[in-house]
Amino acid sequence: MDQHVSRLEHQSHDPETDLQTAPDKETEAASEAASPPARTRPWRLYGAILAALIVLGGGGWWLYQQFTHIFVTDARVAADIVAVSSRVPGWVTAVKVIAGDSVRKGDILVRIDNRESRLLVQELDAQLAGIGRRREEIEARIALTDRQTQSRITAKKAAVRAAEAALAAVSAQRDLARQDNDRAEKLAPRGAITRARLDQTRAALETAKQQVLSAQADLENTRAAVAEAEAAREELTVLQRQLAELGPEEQRLRVQRERAALDLEDRTIVMPFDGVVDQTFVDEGEYVTPGQRLLMVHDPERVRVEANIKETGIRFFRLGKTVTITVDALPGRRFEGKVTRVGQAATSEFALLPNPNPSGNFTKITQRLPVRIAVQQDGGALKPGMMVELEVRVGD
Repeated sequence: MDQHVSRLEHQSHDPETDLQTAPDKETEAASEAASPPARTRPWRLYGAILAALIVLGGGGWWLYQQFTHIFVTDARVAADIVAVSSRVPGWVTAVKVIAGDSVRKGDILVRIDNRESRLLVQELDAQLAGIGRRREEIEARIALTDRQTQSRITAKKAAVRAAEAALAAVSAQRDLARQDNDRAEKLAPRGAITRARLDQTRAALETAKQQVLSAQADLENTRAAVAEAEAAREELTVLQRQLAELGPEEQRLRVQRERAALDLEDRTIVMPFDGVVDQTFVDEGEYVTPGQRLLMVHDPERVRVEANIKETGIRFFRLGKTVTITVDALPGRRFEGKVTRVGQAATSEFALLPNPNPSGNFTKITQRLPVRIAVQQDGGALKPGMMVELEVRVGD
């Protein structure tokens, strides 16, 4: 309360006091108006000049780049994405990889049921083994028949020679008996010899004749035996033909075995090269058909850049031209590439729905041509499908 009263007393004023202080305030205001204005701070001016220079420099650099470089945004990293398919039908028994796995060449990707193929290979192996045993048997029979018939023919030919000799001997005896009998027949009428002697010469001649006939029969028998032995040797020809027939049969079985082995091998699907798995389309237990897509893989070390260049700037993308590449996913990193292929037709020529312009209303649209650029992989940072931007100098 006392503080409030004192504040009121302090705020109250005397009119005379106010009249005295008024001239002093007017004097001070006049003196302030007459004093010179304060100087502006120089750093503000310098900052404005620096900002203007930065804007002008940036704008000049941008204009320089636009006049001396071509910039392309319709570009992306590409690679040869391989679709791994099945050549044979069957049930999937194992899927060894998933998307994102790095796989070496020859590693197993998918297994397909191979029980029937394995049994067929075993059956054909058994048939081929039987062909081998049949060949050994026929070859043994040929050797045995050759030895037997050869020795038999030799023996029969010797018997023929013996029969010929015996025939010659009995023929000589017959001739001698005939001579004796002729003399006896001449002497008997004269009484020079007895009747008994005549009968003896006659009997001796008849015996000699019979011996000749017997020797002739023996000779014919031995000759027939030789012919029989030689005919038995023809069995060799039959056996040799049977042996020759085994060749085509064995070849047929080997072809069937190779086909079955190929079918068995195709039921184990392996990685065709060192690469990564992009996507899998089957699971264990599914039934697949020939040609069905199972996985998609690619080699991360073999990447490139595919770009669609406006026709107005395609002349600057010559073969071997150096291109600077920036990747949207890798800010701050730049890659160098070289043009390896320039398309010979615009992309519009391959459109599924061409525009023949039947109405006559025409709007000119800048066309694009495909360009391929080789780029070196950097630790797997470049992945297929990544968007990139290209920069190439107008000169050079």
